[in-house]
Amino acid sequence: MPRPCRRPLAIAILAAFAGSAAAAQSDDPPKVVTTFTVLADMARNVAGDAAEVVSVTRPGAEIHGYQPTPQDIVRALDADLVLRNGLNLELWFEQFLANLRDVPSATLSDGIDPIPVAEGAYEGQSNPHAWMGLENAMVYVDNIAAALSAIDPDSAATYAENADRYKAEIRATIAPLRDRVAALPADRRWLVTCEGAFSYLARDFGMRELYLWPMNADQTGTPQQVRRVIDGVRDHDVPAVFCESTVPDDPARQVARETGAAFGGILYVDSLSGPDGPVPTYLDLLRVTAGTIADGLSDG
Repeated sequence: MPRPCRRPLAIAILAAFAGSAAAAQSDDPPKVVTTFTVLADMARNVAGDAAEVVSVTRPGAEIHGYQPTPQDIVRALDADLVLRNGLNLELWFEQFLANLRDVPSATLSDGIDPIPVAEGAYEGQSNPHAWMGLENAMVYVDNIAAALSAIDPDSAATYAENADRYKAEIRATIAPLRDRVAALPADRRWLVTCEGAFSYLARDFGMRELYLWPMNADQTGTPQQVRRVIDGVRDHDVPAVFCESTVPDDPARQVARETGAAFGGILYVDSLSGPDGPVPTYLDLLRVTAGTIADGLSDG
């Protein structure tokens, strides 16, 4: 949750025109803009063919410190709805949203009981990665359906039907993976990662958590952070450590080398891959991430 970044002049110039842009009336389906790719895929599953959904950030982007571009504003000017995560994740996006015309927006984490960040500069603030919790994902889907229905009531039944189907698919994806982790001995159920982005998943999987840094920010992978996690891995005889896809994994690999733990692999949380990558959808993200954890702790 880094501090908001100052807008480039080009964005400010485009913003001056954005306020006067009027949405053309047409029979086209509503256009929905989301702040990052995970939310876009969730929204597409709820929308089906009844709405167009685009993400501002691209596949593979590190969303915490993202800097909006003039092209981002242009792509979003004709939006009928903006969907955001909330929980202070998109501080970089506040000014971007202000530059758009008066577009309805919805915060998809509304109604979720957040887990507080346990340490560091953001101690006590909400961990924003709530979509990684199973029950939280149900709230996200319901909030998407409600927001779409508010701007497009004629398709409300379609959105509700799609939401119910999608929630069943999410549960069916996660349940067997959660069972695999639950079957591990309790002393192996440690989730050691680079960023503390998996608190909701760790809670739902009955795991204890250890991470190098609590949130992607200015200081990541410092010697002090690495030393603390090395000590924790040794103290608890943790079999494997992991790192997420959008940051360098060197610190986690150093922990593995110095402790004898296995490097269990790459986890996905903030961003989907392209269509030919390992996690082109949110269901793939859940499947690959949870499966990598279960495999790493079973084999480590």
